[in-house]
Amino acid sequence: MKKISRRQFLGMSTKAGAATMFAGIFAPSASSMLGLGGVAEAATKKIKPFTFAVLTDAHLYDIADHKFDHILEKAVADVNSIKPRPDFVLYAGDLGQSGKKAELVKGKKILDKLKMPYKIIPGEHDYYLDMGKAWRQLFGDEHWSFNHNGVHFIGMNSILVPDFWTLKNLTPQERMHMMEELECHNCGAWGVGEKQLNWLARDVKRVSPDTPVVIMTHSPLWDYYPRWNFQTYDAPEIRETLRKFDKVISIHGHVHQVVYNEIDNMRSCGLLSTSWPWPYPPVELEYPHITQRRADPGDFEDGLGGHDISLDTDFNSIVRWREFSDLLPDNIKKGLKV
Repeated sequence: MKKISRRQFLGMSTKAGAATMFAGIFAPSASSMLGLGGVAEAATKKIKPFTFAVLTDAHLYDIADHKFDHILEKAVADVNSIKPRPDFVLYAGDLGQSGKKAELVKGKKILDKLKMPYKIIPGEHDYYLDMGKAWRQLFGDEHWSFNHNGVHFIGMNSILVPDFWTLKNLTPQERMHMMEELECHNCGAWGVGEKQLNWLARDVKRVSPDTPVVIMTHSPLWDYYPRWNFQTYDAPEIRETLRKFDKVISIHGHVHQVVYNEIDNMRSCGLLSTSWPWPYPPVELEYPHITQRRADPGDFEDGLGGHDISLDTDFNSIVRWREFSDLLPDNIKKGLKV
């Protein structure tokens, strides 16, 4: 299969077992995905079914033959084996662990084994050693959009923080180390920032309100647990910009766990990682009570996995989390209506 250039559209993969995969959303031609950069399609109330896959949070180390390498490799192989083959793959951030170019290069080599196009956004672990320089060299733009089979897809960099390092004379390594912490109270809240908000407004201006939208960010577009940066400070502005659309699905990484939320027209799905499962924060989510059980710390793949989302022509969907082991509560083992 001929590779599409990364500026046209490419990035990452996954599957059950090491990935996060959205299956059942539509079925294919790569040529229909090439209108990137916010080019609006004509309004369409029906979508053409197809499949795409999603992976997130590999957290690769600059260590040869690390266990996380093999999980990502397994995910790529799994995605390539899906029949019918997914049209494309999305990756939701944190490909590397410490922002080193060697980590990102390693990740790209694994992802380039995909037999379909992929598109990627950065996470905080990819970014703050060199402020995204190596990431951009390898993958291109930090935000993007494209249309596919009647659906408008959006990716945004949601891990931008105010400059906390210059006045403190922090080295790039010190800055990166602080951003690696789950609770960095000196780093400030994450967001997409004014420039991307303006870009988003321009991007969707010509998109019809009855066009289904899928938006991908690394951090959630709702206030899940701000203490761990399980939130995006300007998410309200993003939701307001997307309020004109009838149906919006938000997919996000960072949380390394099964989680779901609804605000107005936006339904948000948190993704399993291919590295480790985070514990749940002390927050009671009223719906749909889907807290997965604790993983076995002695099993390196326990608590990891993927999921697929099946959508019909009206963008109604069923989310199925496909974990490696039996961690899901009974009420969602057969899927969750979204």
